[in-house]
Amino acid sequence: METVPPAVDLVLGASACCLACVFTNPLEVVKTRLQLQGELQARGTYPRLYRGFVASVIAVARADGLCGLQKGLAAGLLYQGLMNGVRFYCYSLACQAGLSQQPGGTVVAGAVAGALGAFVGSPAYLVKTQLQAQTVAAMAVGHQHHHQSLLGALETIWRQQGLAGLWRGVGGAVPRVMVGSAAQLATFASAKAWVQERQWLPEDSWLVALAGGMISSVAVVAVMTPFDVVSTRLYNQPVDGAGRGKLYGGLSDCLVKIWRQEGPLALYKGLGPVYLRLGPHTILSMLFWDELRKLARRSQHQGS
Repeated sequence: METVPPAVDLVLGASACCLACVFTNPLEVVKTRLQLQGELQARGTYPRLYRGFVASVIAVARADGLCGLQKGLAAGLLYQGLMNGVRFYCYSLACQAGLSQQPGGTVVAGAVAGALGAFVGSPAYLVKTQLQAQTVAAMAVGHQHHHQSLLGALETIWRQQGLAGLWRGVGGAVPRVMVGSAAQLATFASAKAWVQERQWLPEDSWLVALAGGMISSVAVVAVMTPFDVVSTRLYNQPVDGAGRGKLYGGLSDCLVKIWRQEGPLALYKGLGPVYLRLGPHTILSMLFWDELRKLARRSQHQGS
């Protein structure tokens, strides 16, 4: 990929993903509800309040109003800005250092950049998940935290659990973003180059980035969904007085309990909405990022 300064990539990556988040946040709300539904219960033993994407959107709108489809948006924007700013910055640094030219370099660079970004953005993702799970009692799935706002949630968690409480669940978030970031950045670069080599589209056309993002989104959803389910569960679970999760002890414990009590397919709960959320988000993020990078390079050339 063409080079722009890492600091510019930080701003462009954060801006692109925040813009995509505005459009995809309603899908994130639906995805969160579906992943929490029937938590640690065998299939068929619990009422299915949310059934599929369209029915779930209607259910959320009826229970929480149309504004309910944008629950947790402020936390989502904060997360996207922090996580993706760090992620694109670190990935750009790795590319400048020549790591992307080594065999498997883009995968390693994407994974490491994703891990660092996930750690930095973890408190925002924690609050986002808990806010999006909140609803009226009749439609509630998962534990209800009763936060009033982003800042109120951060203050409550800080006061009750201390600084460490803001990073509770990070053990699920880091591998989630590592695999997703590695798949996204590596496949986007490769897919975009492949489309350009075939010369199906003009080289500088935004359609090239769109095609690359569409291919990349499939890879992201395939590898990321199980970790996404686990991450949602870890972030939303209730905690005891010492700040320890009452349902799961960590990533491996959560994976084992879901597998044993809900079955292996539960790790792909809400797959349709997950793709409808992650797919467009990946496509839009990579498209916006690529187009913004083109503008930045043009500005550099004009300035020189």
